[in-house]
Amino acid sequence: MSEVISATAELETPANEGERAEPLWGAVASLSLGVFGLVTAEFLPASLLTRMAVDLNVTDGAAGQTVTATAIVGALAGLTLAIFTKSIDRRLVLWTLTLLLVLSNLLAATATGLTTLLVARVLLGIGLGGFWSMAGALTMRLVPERLVPRAMSIVLTGVSVATVTAAPLGAYVGDLWGWRAAFIIAAAVGVVALTVQILTMPKLPPVAASSFRSLIDLLKRPALRIGLIALLLVISGHFAGFTYVRPFLEKVPALNIEAISLVLLAYGIGGFFGNFTGGFVAERSIRAAVTVGALAIAVMALVMILLGSSAIVSSAAIAAWGFFFGFLPVGFQSWTVRTAPDQAEAAGGLLVTSFQIAITGGAIFGGLLLDAFGPLGVIAYSALAALLGAALVFALGKESAQES
Repeated sequence: MSEVISATAELETPANEGERAEPLWGAVASLSLGVFGLVTAEFLPASLLTRMAVDLNVTDGAAGQTVTATAIVGALAGLTLAIFTKSIDRRLVLWTLTLLLVLSNLLAATATGLTTLLVARVLLGIGLGGFWSMAGALTMRLVPERLVPRAMSIVLTGVSVATVTAAPLGAYVGDLWGWRAAFIIAAAVGVVALTVQILTMPKLPPVAASSFRSLIDLLKRPALRIGLIALLLVISGHFAGFTYVRPFLEKVPALNIEAISLVLLAYGIGGFFGNFTGGFVAERSIRAAVTVGALAIAVMALVMILLGSSAIVSSAAIAAWGFFFGFLPVGFQSWTVRTAPDQAEAAGGLLVTSFQIAITGGAIFGGLLLDAFGPLGVIAYSALAALLGAALVFALGKESAQES
């Protein structure tokens, strides 16, 4: 137990600022632009799927496999990119990943069949998974260590904005100019991100040689292992609930489609502000950011179970859910780079893979619960999983405080 205590105590111990004396906020912003472009491209098929399927003469289900391909390749790329590029300047790797974003969107925009579209989405998966695995490690090298949570919240703002805007804008552009135009615009966003990265990103020579052995060694670190377990619990609970939140809103408070759209917009806006707030909380205590975010999601889920028949209560709970979920990505990213600063890229790969497993597992298990117990069963699992994750992190925080 003392090994766990000493390892996790590092999360609350002020660290030296490291090699970077002054923050490079322009480079941090360029990472945010890259994330925005990648997540936007990832979400586009959700709003364009029917039109894409008709144009390419395939079924909706077949077109939907492009999303699956991106997720699978992204998980593999996140886990292995640091290993296969271990001797290359990280700036060049970053530019290549963003270039893959541009090429993927251009290839999708000109696709004449499902095969070409799948190739395009595989390229996106490589860019997406690789970018995510490097994001924490790069951010750590662009700012003093005390500012890493704030910088991560800026990077993750790209996710929040893309989550709120990608699907509705994709649908609007698709109706106005066709689905191919949406991918061309996404490619243009990638060009802007790449340009800013070229102008702002300093040379970043490799600092640690990653290997498959290093991945195994990382899993032996108690603090990192516990962080990943907490992530699997909380994120699977979140995505089980959020994936099936529409059936809940339709059946429990019985909202119409216009009201549901407004509630989901409130969720997205809440996540945008929660991302910044979570960054400031994580600057002071990474454990607090993770614990508060997870515990609040559990509380909101319980509110929805007990008082969800009220449209006002359900809407407020879901908006608050979005706000507190914003604490978690920056919290878990900061946790990972703080517990494995010597192998931050490899640890980032484990983080990306864990996220993908949690997202996929949560969605699948949530679907089974929905069929068996209805929407309240899914929300109950969300509450339980988030509560267990919060309890795990809170218990370690308590032990660490006793140690000091």
